[in-house]
Amino acid sequence: MNNLLNLKTPGESTAQTRKADYNLSQQGMGNFRLAYWNLPTETLYEEAVFRNEGATVIGGPFTANTGKHTARSANDKFVVRESDSEGNIWWGTYNRPFAAEKFEGLYGRMLGFMQGRDVFVQDVYAGADEKYRLPVRIVTELAWHSHFVRNMFILPQSLEEYKRFVPEFTIISMPSFKAAPAVDNTNSETFICLSFAKKLAIIGNTAYAGEIKKSVFTILNYLLPLEGVLSMHCSANVNPNDSNDVALFFGLSGTGKTTLSADPTRRLIGDDEHGWSDDGVFNFEGGCYAKVIGLSESAEPEIYATTKRFGTILENVPFDPITRKVDLDDNSITENTRASYPLEFIANAVPEKKAGHPKNVILLTCDASGVMPPIARLTPDQTVYQFISGYTAKVGGTEVGLRSEPEITFSACFGGPFMVHHPYKYAELLKQKIERHDVACWLVNTGWVGGPYGVGKRISIKHTRALLNAALTGQLADVAYFADPVFGFEVPKTCPGVPDSVLEPWSSWPSRADYDKRYKDLAARFIQNFARFTEGTPQEILDAGPKA
Repeated sequence: MNNLLNLKTPGESTAQTRKADYNLSQQGMGNFRLAYWNLPTETLYEEAVFRNEGATVIGGPFTANTGKHTARSANDKFVVRESDSEGNIWWGTYNRPFAAEKFEGLYGRMLGFMQGRDVFVQDVYAGADEKYRLPVRIVTELAWHSHFVRNMFILPQSLEEYKRFVPEFTIISMPSFKAAPAVDNTNSETFICLSFAKKLAIIGNTAYAGEIKKSVFTILNYLLPLEGVLSMHCSANVNPNDSNDVALFFGLSGTGKTTLSADPTRRLIGDDEHGWSDDGVFNFEGGCYAKVIGLSESAEPEIYATTKRFGTILENVPFDPITRKVDLDDNSITENTRASYPLEFIANAVPEKKAGHPKNVILLTCDASGVMPPIARLTPDQTVYQFISGYTAKVGGTEVGLRSEPEITFSACFGGPFMVHHPYKYAELLKQKIERHDVACWLVNTGWVGGPYGVGKRISIKHTRALLNAALTGQLADVAYFADPVFGFEVPKTCPGVPDSVLEPWSSWPSRADYDKRYKDLAARFIQNFARFTEGTPQEILDAGPKA
């Protein structure tokens, strides 16, 4: 906010109480009207309403609209090419190189833009395991973004801890600041630009809060594998009676990570981003960022309940300005409506945000072709092949430019846009950990059955939950399986609570010949996609793919 009238704001009197001794001036930033340091959620509500950034609705959530950008701007993300890191980075579509001198110029103009304005600072941690915890300072233009940061990351626990906080990485988000493409060599006025040498990420011309969250994830995806820790785009839960019965759910947005991990019979570790070290699994975050379009109270009661609580942020969710009642079915702004809330809003969440080693790994795919089985058991090599492939359908709204219908895609490691190293760096770590801890691996299709999108229907969440429950409780260990003729993985012939016909995806198609043709077409697309990863990938992984 550019407070030209120098109005006294609700949080002004306490803005400096939690100011760190190592402050912004020591990082080369200054001349603000006022920096608001580590304000609590209650004060940030008042600041955001005072600044007309959004509104409160029934039950207490804060609603905010993100304007033009209602999703990630995948084509506007860059990594600065620097001598210390360039040899480790998988350059290409996901990691576009950016010249160091251009970054300096862009950052310098951003600092000039910030002068005379109010900024909000949150000092937080990424990583529940203190061995691998990253102190991050996040500077935002918007008060509700500062609230989002408090929801999504792990907070210091005392005034003394705030005072002695020293960031190892800093992220600056200024939605009102625009790049000049002709000068900066950006693709547009929007940018998300990351420098590992300067330990700095800068974000401009987008108010979509997910860019802040994913910038932290991208940083950890670079740093942790260098220490032998697998960084993962996955949700995780654990058996309440066995801390070493962890389940990981890999998948892109819209495949069911958040929904399926919020299981009332298990305890939630986290819904999106985790590390797997020699000590076990730990959440990177302190909160959840759940997709809420069409959210059902009966099917997803834990997540639904958060949409009626003070402290939750509802992003791009329409509401009635008179009654202040939200409409979770309204997609008039975007399909990608979101709720950000602290993890403890889920009643059965693990307070420590960490647990032991996984017993099961589940790869979630939303198959828009309607040909993949609802569940299949994988060998370690098949798991690595599927993990590197990252096959799914992007669901409308999660990235700028997506249509409303699903688009078949391959996203390496089920999170390609956030992976900095070559995919096999992550895949190799995954295979080592699977074999060391004797982990059972599964491919679960949360997409279509009975035909492709537009012909078939989405598999029922009731059947998916029954299949997962059977896998996690060992009920699928001793049933009969058949080998899939195209991909070679094993498909159970029976499962408690699921009709046998559901396990045979061709049986619900009007024509077996049409099914077989579509399945072979999909296999060919797998092979074509994997050709990008052939170099440097062991032969046994290549052999674990489909046979066209």
